[in-house]
Amino acid sequence: MKRRRFLIPFLSGLIACFLTISCAGAPLNSRPSSDQTVTLTLSAAASLQDVLEAIAPQFREAHPNIAVDYNFGSSGTLQQQIEQGAPADLFFSAAAKQMDALADKGLIVPDSRRNLVTNSLVLIAPKASTLDITDIAQLKDAAVTHFAVGEFRSVPAGQYAEQVLTKLDLLETLRPKFVFGSNVRSVLSAVESGSAELGMVYATDAALSDRVKVLTTVPAGSHQPIVYPIAVVKASPHPEAAQTLIDFLAGDEAQKTFAEFGFGQAQS
Repeated sequence: MKRRRFLIPFLSGLIACFLTISCAGAPLNSRPSSDQTVTLTLSAAASLQDVLEAIAPQFREAHPNIAVDYNFGSSGTLQQQIEQGAPADLFFSAAAKQMDALADKGLIVPDSRRNLVTNSLVLIAPKASTLDITDIAQLKDAAVTHFAVGEFRSVPAGQYAEQVLTKLDLLETLRPKFVFGSNVRSVLSAVESGSAELGMVYATDAALSDRVKVLTTVPAGSHQPIVYPIAVVKASPHPEAAQTLIDFLAGDEAQKTFAEFGFGQAQS
């Protein structure tokens, strides 16, 4: 009986000790293992939607343990979302202005920032349009009542358009005719539907539509260079995985797809 009374407390203590050690080791075992999937949120300019969706299978094949959720919109809106604490691991902007704003507030990882692609601006009209405009200066006398552009405050394509029209002294002449879009895709839609006789969008967006035609390409010297920067958001819980995505997008395979969609390769 004495031996049994001693054995029971001994075993109870041994079990308690084992449980204590196991519990102490739990944080180590809770770290994601190599076969666990990390999900990133990429906030990207609307003009990147089609090309990023085309690149997605390539990245998934190369990195099956990293999933990507996309949040597309105007760069200005996405910038504000990140400033307000919306979850995002990366920001892929259609202009440096919005990225600079986040950098000034310490909201991106500085060393992760790089310019990935470039674009150009074009003047478009509905496919059946009879407008004969081969020079932006002709807009001064163009017989149109609705001209679609991106919202000047938050849409980079609109900001580039504003720069062009200001430089050519056309802004005030055309102001009563502006139909503002919340992103570049809404500008494209306005022209596709015939709600606007003209629009100014990226060449890559115009190339995606069979309902519009390009009248002329805007001279590059009439606006700031159209460069798309990307960076890891400082609050990202997965900075290493986010950097992996940036490196992949800068690689040959992804850059080939960007080129197929009409983007140019940026000089970082």
